[in-house]
Amino acid sequence: MAISGCDTIDLAKKYGTPLYVMSEDEIRRVCGSYVASFQKFYHGNGRPIYASKAFCCKEMCRIVLSEGLDLEVVSGGELFTALQAGVPGQNIHFQGNNKTIPELELAVDNNVGDIVVDNLSELEKLERVAACKGKVVHISLRIKPGIDAHTHEFIRTGQIDSKFGLDLASGEAFCAVKRALELEHIKLMGLHCHIGSQIMEKEPFVHAAEVMLGLMSQIKTELGVTLDFLNLGGGFGIHYKETDDFIPYIEYMEAVSIKIHEKCTELQLDLPKIFIEPGRSVAGEAGITLYTVGGIREIPDVRSYVAIDGGMFENPRYALYQSDYTCLIANKANQPAGYTATVAGKCCESGDLIQEHTKIQTPEEGDILAVLSTGAYNYSMASNYNRNPRPACVMVRNGEGRVIIRGETYQDLIRNDL
Repeated sequence: MAISGCDTIDLAKKYGTPLYVMSEDEIRRVCGSYVASFQKFYHGNGRPIYASKAFCCKEMCRIVLSEGLDLEVVSGGELFTALQAGVPGQNIHFQGNNKTIPELELAVDNNVGDIVVDNLSELEKLERVAACKGKVVHISLRIKPGIDAHTHEFIRTGQIDSKFGLDLASGEAFCAVKRALELEHIKLMGLHCHIGSQIMEKEPFVHAAEVMLGLMSQIKTELGVTLDFLNLGGGFGIHYKETDDFIPYIEYMEAVSIKIHEKCTELQLDLPKIFIEPGRSVAGEAGITLYTVGGIREIPDVRSYVAIDGGMFENPRYALYQSDYTCLIANKANQPAGYTATVAGKCCESGDLIQEHTKIQTPEEGDILAVLSTGAYNYSMASNYNRNPRPACVMVRNGEGRVIIRGETYQDLIRNDL
């Protein structure tokens, strides 16, 4: 098995396992397709924004910036990473439902181009921070459009019952718009929504665009204010299993653009700048994780456990969401996948599993197991549970690999202990 021209067995030997591997070729291809879609459907009036929570490190920030994307961050740590990678503040969009005062100060000090205000309390905090620093900050407001996307309950965010955003149905969102327009150190530039993640349908995105443009029209009609942009968030689904009902991203983009142009004409609105925030769809399928197979425990008439040298500490998504993955033995990739395995991690938890009852090639101790589509929300959600060091990440391109995140050592684990 190879990725971007690199033999996965050679990568495992050179860098050890567990090992995150990211294809720069695939990342750049997807970024390029999103940029091209904005030229096609909006004549360049807007741009994609990489949602860095999917996979955040300095090199990833540099790559997406070089491809013409802005960057979305959701914490002071992600913001600091982006700034250290050389991303200009004006190209950063700062999300989050409970930004702290130090985080807001970091954003204001570095002239972040769009602070996405999540609630009325945050709006007042940001006004005080901006006033203390003698600045006027550009913001957008995160709106709950009342759309319940068909996805896992933990990653639905657009419905009324959500910790994120200002509620549209109750009038809270419109009150926030009016308050933002009153504040001396706040300049309201646009609106934002995000309805969820790993969505495999076009209709929720189309409906979200329709609802949000209706709010923009209300703001123009009742308050005489024309907002500059509409950010429709991300959430586009990717392939985890061959059976996933995958929709090409260009179809999402086209369907939403048709509705936006129709609705703007109907409402007599000038076309706003359009932003979207792909994260998983940029990083997810670009990444794989390599493991070394350890013990194999076959329990007759029950299941067969195939142990690996990683687990929920570097990929918690199965434990959290029962996420589907495709697994295979990399050094036997051309052989039939006829063995039913439960892939088990090394953590001291019965629920430390990567996949259950999945078909792989017949495993042996020492084989290299590859788990596909792990580029998003794996390194980002990794921990040191059981004091396991987080693995290294290698970026591969055109048959060459380079380390972009060093693997942690045991010394790293005690660095902050007193």
